[in-house]
Formats: sequence, structure tokens, C-alpha cells
Amino acid sequence: MRFYVEILGLHIGYRPPLHFPGYWLYQGGDEADFGVVHLIGTGGGGSGLADYLGERKETGHGTGALDHLAFLADDIDEFRERLDSNGIAYQQRNVPGLDLRQLFFADPSGITIEMNFSGAQGV
Repeated sequence: MRFYVEILGLHIGYRPPLHFPGYWLYQGGDEADFGVVHLIGTGGGGSGLADYLGERKETGHGTGALDHLAFLADDIDEFRERLDSNGIAYQQRNVPGLDLRQLFFADPSGITIEMNFSGAQGV
């Protein structure tokens, strides 16, 4: 949760009273939707998660069937500074034919995050 709040700039918002641990994370000030990222706790006792989602195999670490998550963002220079100051390695790409810059890095679970920045900023 801290990674998504401190690094990606999302904030914790309303989450229904589900019977397993987790957070719903939102972007900006609007909580009228259902959040942009739902994090769930998979450890600990109880059957709340299995009751809600059904039995699931332990996936371990990494992306598994999910390749990556992509987000739109502003101010690539500030975002690179945030990654650098937190010791998070990243790769930058420029999308051919588009005025789009991308930063790729991994979250603490090994899931690749893609941040997209439009415009000529940070060239």
C-alpha cells in the first residue's frame, strides 16, 4: 500500500466492509468511482477472501499471467526524481510516432508498472 501511495501518488479511500484485509486506492480527489487499484491481503487466517473470490492457487512473486499495469501521469521529471530518491530502478522509453514518454519499474510484488507522460516534457 505504501508503494502505491508514496510512489504512484494514489490515496486510500472508501472500501466496502469486506471480510478480508485490503485497500481501495484512488487517483485525484474523486471517490465517486470504485478506485483505480484494489489491494488485498492474502495471508493470515480466516476464510473471508476464499469465501468472496473462491479458492485460488498461491502465485508467489511476480506478474504471473498479468504483464503490467499502465497509468497516465504528469511531470516526468518530478516522477523520475521520486523514483531516484527511493532507489527504484526504472527504464525510460519514447514511443515511436507519438509524443509519449514511458517509465517502467517494478512494484514490491514484482509487477511491472508503466507510467505514461504525454507532451514534450522531460525529453
